[in-house]
Amino acid sequence: MTRTRCPGYAGTVTVFLVLLACSVLIAVPASAVEQHLGSGPDFSATVSGTNEFEPGQDATVSIIVKNTGLNSMKQVMMGTIQPEDQQNTAKTTVIGLNSSGDAVIVKTDPQMVGDIPGGETVTVQFRAKISANATEGEYQLPMTIEYRYLRVIVQERADVFEYTYNNGKKTLPITLRIKPHVKPEVTGLVPEQIVAGSEGYLNLTIKNIGPENGTMAAVRLIRNGQSPIIPATSTVFIGDFPSGGVVTCRYKVSVSKDATNQTYPVDLAVTYTNREGAVVTSQKTTVGVPVYDKPAFTIISPVPAIPRGADTTIEVVYRNEGSVEVRDAQVRLQPHNPITASDNNAFLGDIGPGETATARFVIRADPEAGTGKHSLDSSIRYRDAKGTSIESDTIPVQLDVVPAAGGLSVLPGGIVTVFLVIVLIIAGAGFFLYTRKKSSR
Repeated sequence: MTRTRCPGYAGTVTVFLVLLACSVLIAVPASAVEQHLGSGPDFSATVSGTNEFEPGQDATVSIIVKNTGLNSMKQVMMGTIQPEDQQNTAKTTVIGLNSSGDAVIVKTDPQMVGDIPGGETVTVQFRAKISANATEGEYQLPMTIEYRYLRVIVQERADVFEYTYNNGKKTLPITLRIKPHVKPEVTGLVPEQIVAGSEGYLNLTIKNIGPENGTMAAVRLIRNGQSPIIPATSTVFIGDFPSGGVVTCRYKVSVSKDATNQTYPVDLAVTYTNREGAVVTSQKTTVGVPVYDKPAFTIISPVPAIPRGADTTIEVVYRNEGSVEVRDAQVRLQPHNPITASDNNAFLGDIGPGETATARFVIRADPEAGTGKHSLDSSIRYRDAKGTSIESDTIPVQLDVVPAAGGLSVLPGGIVTVFLVIVLIIAGAGFFLYTRKKSSR
């Protein structure tokens, strides 16, 4: 039996198979390509610059953050373009440094740094306060990095991507080191003549309560802001200042005249050479210094009566109302019309707090002076404990001008003059009577 070939049928089958294969190829893009990616970004951090600080210091910590994540994605099926976002890019990144205990207090809020591609770095800075009571050693502060990263890519068509993101967070330790240091503490304070408007001395006993042994040390006394205590000698060299060591320093200070009777601050700091050979200065220590008011004086004697037209000796009693003794005090009375003085100076000597001294003045009221109260100015010049000459504020002296004795104006010479006038009147009257009697004979 002879087989008959059908070339038309075979060609039809071939064409059908080719079309079926093409339809399968064409249908493939219609199926979505979904890619599940790797672990995403990773980070490392190092401190840029110094990470060593001293207690009490205001520190700025610079940190370099690097994205070390690798890109493990590879597109193998569909795609005419590459996706813009990579799996190892950290997006909308926020970096924060947190305090660890009371030794280091971070003052800067978390910072938004944006996107960090894989292999790239960013530098962030944080302000921190090192506690004055922080001890020597290392402190680890947790740094948190919050970000978003690409997790899944869905490709519906050759030129369209749909991204799915995850939130990520990583915490890294940042190590800061607190260096040993000299820490001065005032354990004793003895003021000498610290009085408003004057100069005096301040004796301080200072102990090194820090762990560092300072060499070539000097203690500086520093004015605190607008405090009225102003150092005249500000630096005392003390040499070696070991941990636990105690020194005594004496400083000359001046006090502004507007100071009142209270305690005012003054600062001190120690400049020294540390164990590494570097010259450093300790944090300031503040101490309160008592200041006394400028000595004030009041008059406690009664108001003296001054007859018109006569020289009168008056006594004025002054009392020291201040807190310190005044030495070699002298008082000066300043008369003015219609009051004059033939002796307006008096020596009072030393006057302690609350003590009194009596001054005597010889003054005269004009015969035509109005009766009643009059006021003269007086001032006391004295020396303080250092020998500085100081003048007090004005002290008013009250006087009561009265008519002359018997209602007559008293002539110069006082009582003696009055007596002579009376004698002359009597003598004149006697002479008149005598001559009249003689003429009548």
